[in-house]
Amino acid sequence: MMTHAEKRSAVLSIGRIYCDLIFTGLGHLPVLGREIYASGMEIAAGGGAFIAAAHLAHAGRKVALAARLGTDSLSTGVEEQIRDSGVDLRFIEHADDAGPQVTVAAVVGQDRAFLTRRAGPALPATLDAALDWDEARHLHIAEYATLHEIPDLVSRAKEKGLTVSLDPSWDATLIYDRGLLQACEGVDLFLPNLEEAEAITGSADPEAALAKLSPAFPLVLLKGGAKGAWAMSNGRMLHAPAETVPVIDTTGAGDAFNAGFIDAWLNEASEDACLKAGIRFGSRAVQAAGGAKLLASGD
Repeated sequence: MMTHAEKRSAVLSIGRIYCDLIFTGLGHLPVLGREIYASGMEIAAGGGAFIAAAHLAHAGRKVALAARLGTDSLSTGVEEQIRDSGVDLRFIEHADDAGPQVTVAAVVGQDRAFLTRRAGPALPATLDAALDWDEARHLHIAEYATLHEIPDLVSRAKEKGLTVSLDPSWDATLIYDRGLLQACEGVDLFLPNLEEAEAITGSADPEAALAKLSPAFPLVLLKGGAKGAWAMSNGRMLHAPAETVPVIDTTGAGDAFNAGFIDAWLNEASEDACLKAGIRFGSRAVQAAGGAKLLASGD
């Protein structure tokens, strides 16, 4: 018989769901007044909440999305992809004003630029039911913008006995907010990348940025792409190098890293093993266009 501790092993992932239009094979980014052509394009379900959830599901972790999804054709199209990923959709709220929600990604080499349209509020009507889910052990907040819209989200999760992770994600209107760290009080795992950490702390050096972030969180993870990743807790810093793999598209690699780290962390692995798991998941994600696209082939 399954024990209560074993039953509570699932992850609840909250955030906006996007239809990603990903253009690859570009020599440079578009400029005003001129047209350029991409040699490749993918249409994929996106958003950090889904991408992390898809990688968790691929790892065998039960995971559900708490999110709003539109009723337009683009939203309907990505819902089919999300369902095929094995992610539990019981806490999806369907609403006309939740779509279309789109991100256009222009990929040049190992870098990319994004153009995004958000639709409607982030708060799903299903949130209370999601937090009451008796299998949930952990809440992953895929972007600070979601917490900004639902400021009591962390405290509500903690009241239900959940651990919490948060990826600030890049949002120029919020990433420089001086109240960001205070708003994240109660978060167990803080998961910025180097650019986000620099914006929050003013420090480009990973060690200096970690030193400034560490007092606010029990565990801080810093994602550096080709530079690998760092972790700091209780003043102790670890670094793990990146894997050498063919890179097609880095979209969603950070979210895949989050999934790998969270999955290992929930399995009570060492921080070093958690870092390596995150890098392994992120390395898999960059080998196809779309943060969860490669998973559809069963790789």
